[in-house]
This record gives sequence, C-alpha cells and structure tokens, in this order.
Amino acid sequence: MRLLQLADAAGLRRVGIVQEPEILLLDGITSVYQLAQEALAAGGTLAAAASRHARTDSLAYDALYAGRSPWRILPAMDHPHDPAHCLISGTGLTHMASARNRQAMHAAGNAPTDSMRMYQWGVGGGRPAAGAIGVSPEWFYKGSGAMLRAHGEALEIPPHAEDGGEEPEIAGIYLVDESGTPRRIGMAAGNEFSDHRFEKKNYLYLAASKLMPCAIGPELISDPDFGSVAGEVAIERGGKVIWSKPIASGDASMCHNLANMEHHHFKHAGHRIPGDVHIHFFGADAFSFGEGLTLEDGDVMQVRFAGFGRPLRNPLRIDRSPAKLFAAVPL
Repeated sequence: MRLLQLADAAGLRRVGIVQEPEILLLDGITSVYQLAQEALAAGGTLAAAASRHARTDSLAYDALYAGRSPWRILPAMDHPHDPAHCLISGTGLTHMASARNRQAMHAAGNAPTDSMRMYQWGVGGGRPAAGAIGVSPEWFYKGSGAMLRAHGEALEIPPHAEDGGEEPEIAGIYLVDESGTPRRIGMAAGNEFSDHRFEKKNYLYLAASKLMPCAIGPELISDPDFGSVAGEVAIERGGKVIWSKPIASGDASMCHNLANMEHHHFKHAGHRIPGDVHIHFFGADAFSFGEGLTLEDGDVMQVRFAGFGRPLRNPLRIDRSPAKLFAAVPL
C-alpha cells in the first residue's frame, strides 16, 4: 500500500492512500504515526488499519505533486507531536560505489582506506545466516525530525557548510512499540543530502558532514519488495537534465542484508524507546559529487526507485549570508 501525508494552508493534516491518479483520503487519521499506533493496538497491519478508514473523498495527485493544490505533501513519516522523538540515521558503505567514492576522496596512493576496509568487512560478514549476528556496518547520525523535508521542499546549504549534494537512498521507517520492539512500518525513497566537500578534507569530518537536512517521500510503501530495487538519480538545471545515472538498491545490491543493518541499529537500548520514530537510510549507489559535478542554487535533485511511488524531487537552495559565530552564553 502507498500512503501519503499532507496538510492544508491552516496546518490541518490528513493521510491518504495513493490510487493513481487520486489520493483517497482517510477519515479521522491525521498522521501515519496515529495510523501505526492504531494498527499496533488492533494487532493488525498498517494496510488493514488504513483500509478501515478509507472513504470516497479524494484529491487529484497530479496537482498535489506539482505544488498546484491548496494542500501540500508532508514527509512520508514523522513524529507529529515532537520532532525530537524522531531519530534520523543511516548505514554507510553498503554499496560498492559508495566505497569507491570514499576511497577516491581519501586514498593516499593505491593503499586501501579505512572506508574500503570496512566495505570489505561487510562483503565478508554482512550477510549472516538467519538468527546469526554479522559484522557491524558503518553507522551515522543525521539529526532529529526537525531535519526532515518533504517532496518539493528545498534542501538548503547553510552558511557554514562548504557544499551540499544528493545521496539517493531507500530509508526504512520504524516505530518502537510499547514493549520496546522496533516495528518496521514501511520504506520510502530518500535523499540523504550531505556536505561532501567538507568530508573530503578528512574522513574524520564524516560525522559533521551528515548534519544536513534530508528528504523522504513523497510516499511511504507499507509492503515494499526490497530484494532488488532499480532506480535512477538525476540533476536538473534550468528545466533540463544535466546529469543522471541508473542506481540499484535492496538486499541483492548491498554487502549487508536488511536484518543485519536493523540489528546493529536497534541493538542499542537508546534506540528502543517506546513511541519513538526511526528513519534509517540504507546507503547510496551513486551521487553526482562522485563524478565531479558541483550543484548550483536552484538545481533540482530527483530520486526514483521502482515500486516506491512517484519520484522524490527537491530543489537546492544555498544560503549565501555570512557565516555567524554561535557563542554559548553563561546562565
């Protein structure tokens, strides 16, 4: 099932089921979070809970998607009551292309970098047998739900950043239930947007390079096929595609399988707090920075994965105001 969150100009929220070319609105449901909590209480699936609330009123998807509707698309998942209870994170070096890009950024001669070594660890031990624990992948923190952007919203390069570039990925969407068990409620296409130029200076800057806004959506897929997922990433400038590349994700394309990535995220007790939302990116197969492209203000980044609904599109905005000094003031 394809679900979409939206809001009107006054902030009234709704959830809809995508039934091309319409969005079938759900009665009495204002967020996927609410819908997931109802599904947990009923002991059923997210799709079954959505079907119980489906009515006949609908919206035209084309106008909504293009930004011509009084309604606007929201991130495919969020914590509607407190963004601080939505943790955004990711697993890196899951695709060979990402390892090559990191190698090119930080290699000294032909010697393998720590990034390439970590990728090879994944090749050797990232796909354990069922019930076994494999080698840990790279893990990074992106921020809270305050960093989430929706389809059509700008991803901004702040004054202190040196760059910003797309990272086309699939994100897992989770809600921790009352017992502390993480429940995967679906997946969404995502743009994990990072400051690659800052990271390139030194790989120890990786953590800070990830503290940038990101986008997921426009749709949450409640039952995706994650076995082998084909996609495409593209950059548009002035209405024309200036760069594009086929990409692949899913279990078949990564050195870590889904179960291993999920284990190493949720093994931490702090990641199993009841009621918290987790959005976890699974890694990129290609991005334009790795091929020497520098994005410009107004460029549009598009991410598409087969089976994950309509493409995610976000313009780039560069805040050119002078960098400010932020001082902590004694209390």
